[in-house]
Amino acid sequence: MVQPLTHAAPPDIHASFRDFLARWRDDSPTVEVQTSGSTGAPKLMRVEKSRMEAGARLTCAFLGLHEGDSALLCMPLQYIAGKMVVVRALTWGLRLVVVQPSGHPLAGLDEAPDFAAMIPMQVYNSLQVPRECELLRRVRHLIIGGGAVDAALSDALRDFPHTVWSTYGMTETLSHIALRRLNGPDASDWYVPFPSVDIRLSARGTLVIHAPTVNPDVLETNDIAELDLQGRFRILGRADNTINTGGVKVQAEQVEARLSVRLRAPFAVTSVPDPRLGEAVTLVYAGALATDEVMRLCRESLPAYWCPKHCYRVSSIPRTGTGKVARAEVRALAEELRKGEGE
Repeated sequence: MVQPLTHAAPPDIHASFRDFLARWRDDSPTVEVQTSGSTGAPKLMRVEKSRMEAGARLTCAFLGLHEGDSALLCMPLQYIAGKMVVVRALTWGLRLVVVQPSGHPLAGLDEAPDFAAMIPMQVYNSLQVPRECELLRRVRHLIIGGGAVDAALSDALRDFPHTVWSTYGMTETLSHIALRRLNGPDASDWYVPFPSVDIRLSARGTLVIHAPTVNPDVLETNDIAELDLQGRFRILGRADNTINTGGVKVQAEQVEARLSVRLRAPFAVTSVPDPRLGEAVTLVYAGALATDEVMRLCRESLPAYWCPKHCYRVSSIPRTGTGKVARAEVRALAEELRKGEGE
């Protein structure tokens, strides 16, 4: 029986937790989960409990977690990431530390958990507060998923004394099927799949996954990837985030990764229709910087064909419930702002 440490979470979080436990222990072989909705409307799907347990064992064994280790639950339970934290605790005998899902998950804690799974925004926010940063550094096994870890965040984590990993996965693979080390001498841009996972590239250059332990189907993703001779992979971006501008294909995520080194404000790269180019690279950002200053940073940081043709300041960047950039909403917002200029 999982015994959550209840001091840090309000009653509604414990109600959600108890509801999931009840559904986990009922007679149904499946539970319902919600996709993140980063590229469209969130969808509901049912996943097998036995495969969730198998995925939990893969992670716990890989990380070397031990029975009795504490595990932080700081993400909403309607998504697979939150559910899998609970399943790992149930399967491996971990002690759950349950807190309100927020941008500062360590704020109410007195000591660091042994294991934590966070999204990049939570890690970034924790680094900004000295007390939270100190707790974060004490987490013995930190995994970061639900979005890309940019160069600036990677640099901030590089000297952490314990293992920090970026994860690759999706709802259909019941959380992650590969990890890459972000700190220490083994830090790398390349993801290492779990031993039971086979990967290859499709004809269009996207990653194809066969992870029979967690999903019997062969999954062709929309993630453009490259493989190396050691069976590792790295992600270049999503196929639906490829911008065809004047016959040149530009990957939005690669532009964001390059620009993140200079531009500290929240931002996203998207496109708007253009009568001459087909699509025009477009930057949407939040913060106090003037648009002219942002464009100067772009010109200094990016190749000419990556440089945004349009730049808009907004109050906030649309995000999903798991903290990912809501790409469809960002594009719709950019198109609306472009139309407002009268094109």
